[in-house]
Amino acid sequence: MDFSDLSALYINCTLKPSPAQSHTRGLMEVSRKIMEREGVQTDVFRAVDYPIAPGVYPDMREHGADTDAWPDLFERVMAADILVLGTPIWLGERSSVCTRVIERLYAFSGEKNDKGQYLYYGKVGGTVITGNEDGVKHCAMGILYALQHIGYSIPPQADCGWLGEIGPGPSYLDPESGAADHEFTNRNTTFMTYNLLHLARMLKDQGGYPAYGNSRAGWESGERWGFENPEYRG
Repeated sequence: MDFSDLSALYINCTLKPSPAQSHTRGLMEVSRKIMEREGVQTDVFRAVDYPIAPGVYPDMREHGADTDAWPDLFERVMAADILVLGTPIWLGERSSVCTRVIERLYAFSGEKNDKGQYLYYGKVGGTVITGNEDGVKHCAMGILYALQHIGYSIPPQADCGWLGEIGPGPSYLDPESGAADHEFTNRNTTFMTYNLLHLARMLKDQGGYPAYGNSRAGWESGERWGFENPEYRG
């Protein structure tokens, strides 16, 4: 397999600004290094390091925000074939930073690609989650739903995670956790990474999705691909 023309962006949604240690980044690095060994160009940033304004518009400076880093960061999103969102778990949920990133991704979901489809068609999404209590599957469910809803494609087993004991205790990067040698986490992280790569490879090779039956531009111009509804007055 040749993945060398693919690119991936990892957005770390930790609550800790750089250079504080991020356990979520620790597990994300396992996946990212696999991709780099396969020749994939990777990019990574911590969302909390940037003044990303809350909201669901492409540029919140046009809607009252004093500053908004998202328009510039979004260029890095669009440059990547694969997007991986990483988040810790707090109170059983993804971080507030992760929710903000998803909201800002949503802000561009109504834009169209050169086929007239929604903008994220042809891109692939996954998620990496860390914590000290239950919630990996719950958080992955919401994150992956959000990504597919706005147009990202989700392969099989597109999530991985690591959990420590319930309550205070060692986290992923703490040596006493033993997380680096955790068979289940390492296997799932590897499978997730390659599933992301395989789906991205297939989509890139065929030029994304065909525009038959799913083009917003086509629908707005009157194409209905067999849709019949006598009550429709669009």
